[in-house]
Amino acid sequence: MRDQLVHRGPDSTGTYLARGDRMGLGFRRLRIIDLTPNAGQPMTNEDGSVQLVFNGEIYNFLDLRKGLIARGHRFRSRSDTETIVHLYEEKGADCIADLDGMFAIAIWDERSRRLLLARDRAGKKPLFYCRSDRFLAFASEIKSFFALPDMVMEPDPESVPYYFIHGYVPGPATFYKHVRQLEPGTLTIVDADGRMATRRYWQIEFPRAADVKPIPAHEAAAGVRERMARAVERRLISDVPLGAFLSGGIDSTIVVGLMSRVMAAPVKTFSIGFEGDPAYDETAYARLAAERFKTEHTEFRVLPASGDLIDTLIWHHDGPFGDSSAVPTYLVSKLARAHVTVVLTGDGGDELFAGYRRFWAAVQAERVPRIAARAGEALLSRLAARRHERHWLTDAQRFLRAARATFEERMTLLNALFFEDLRDLLRPEFAATLGPIDRLRYLAGERARMEGRSALSRLLHVNFTSYLADDLLVKVDRCTMASSLEARSPFLDRELIEYVAALPDRFKLDGMRAKAILREAFADLVPAAIDRRTKMGFGVPLGAWFRGSLRDYLRDLLLAPEARYREMLSGPFVEDLVRRHLAGRANVAPQLWSVMCFERWLQMLPDWRRGSGARELRASLAY
Repeated sequence: MRDQLVHRGPDSTGTYLARGDRMGLGFRRLRIIDLTPNAGQPMTNEDGSVQLVFNGEIYNFLDLRKGLIARGHRFRSRSDTETIVHLYEEKGADCIADLDGMFAIAIWDERSRRLLLARDRAGKKPLFYCRSDRFLAFASEIKSFFALPDMVMEPDPESVPYYFIHGYVPGPATFYKHVRQLEPGTLTIVDADGRMATRRYWQIEFPRAADVKPIPAHEAAAGVRERMARAVERRLISDVPLGAFLSGGIDSTIVVGLMSRVMAAPVKTFSIGFEGDPAYDETAYARLAAERFKTEHTEFRVLPASGDLIDTLIWHHDGPFGDSSAVPTYLVSKLARAHVTVVLTGDGGDELFAGYRRFWAAVQAERVPRIAARAGEALLSRLAARRHERHWLTDAQRFLRAARATFEERMTLLNALFFEDLRDLLRPEFAATLGPIDRLRYLAGERARMEGRSALSRLLHVNFTSYLADDLLVKVDRCTMASSLEARSPFLDRELIEYVAALPDRFKLDGMRAKAILREAFADLVPAAIDRRTKMGFGVPLGAWFRGSLRDYLRDLLLAPEARYREMLSGPFVEDLVRRHLAGRANVAPQLWSVMCFERWLQMLPDWRRGSGARELRASLAY
């Protein structure tokens, strides 16, 4: 299990077996803070009664450490890991709420014969578990469970419709039977007999609309700036080279600008662009920011992805992943790892400050009469097909479809792959074997905490608890750790999250101006050309790739009569998607990507079960 995760920790290994061999811990280490063996894991206390494995970083560990030393605890390392051990000795499971950082933690308490599992607030670090009648196992990635001799890793048919709605399986479910993920902001205590007790120690809270407190704009801007600066500075502690992803957008520009003000040496920055399609190329803006802050900038130009790279991404995500921006994320991570071991990113800025266009669209669609939306959609459907999925027609048609839906349907539809056409996608015989399909099931546990909130706050809440945790942070973690690169996200700092969530809506979305208070807070730092530009987002020109260099790959994979997806999906429906896209009659590249990844996963899964697929893919990571 441990060595399935060599990419997450190539520097050293460790294991611990409890008395009677009834519990074991395995760890692979990526050295970041305190590079000596003293900081190795599993980490123990003085008498060996507490054993810990921990993936991530604790940003307030120096403050916690000072207090622990003052109360008599003795440290043998300079690591943040040892801080958790001693804090657990004092507070037990309650220590998790004191930790500010990104983490997946497992603590074995030999005295009580209990295991504590915990995950950070936003879900930056993954933690999966599986159980049978005989054992419970946990790991940072599902691929570890393929090493268990008594574990049959079977796909869960019930997860298939939800993957094709969202492009991922919403947590705590996964693509596999008996495998679950610990949800963000939760901890679980497992007794020696296998009983599990789970509780939340944190959750994001937006105030009810009637309870939002007024605050002057200048005071809110100062509050955002102060907290953001602290968040960046806390994430610069490292004993290995450190840099930043620089996309040329507002968020990453702010992060790099703040880094440049406190770091002695020039910031190492990394960006990526695509040949032949300016709609997906932000490198000119990244260069502008790099020149402004005098960074040591490295730029990478990407050619269309190959089948080998697609297979590598599926393996690192432990299954199909419908977000094609994993391609540039993986490639820029590989580029950065040749220079640094840690990068700061702008992830989370859109989630906090309402940066996505779909937030504006969902709010504005409330004002459009449904009869007008239907008429507009019918009119636009007669116009020529879109050249790519970022064409204005695509946005307009999606907006009008959303305008004739309920609010909950709208905020799902605006980010869905398949929604109204989900039943057409599924093979009828397969759909009949499933339970009822609730396209809004992912909202079930969140509705109570959304009551009484404004429309924008409800959108931000859902986005934070679903898309951020199950798509964006999954992509960043798997794609960076694939190259043994650690990514840190200042925008997902707890103090900043809680401050911004409580601000009035107009400071986030002011008319069509997104991130209003963030722009005001850093007006002196962000170049005017970057502040004025339209949001592009991080993606790939799939539409062109599927009509060009990946055309044969797509046809061979999805039009093959023996394609495995046909057991669950409608062959004629998928074939029609392929032909319409290739003929230029529609642009359904994101939908085709999701089916393509699904098919390749089904083909690769037997090798994963035999253990050969992991070895072969590890050997190909030099791609």
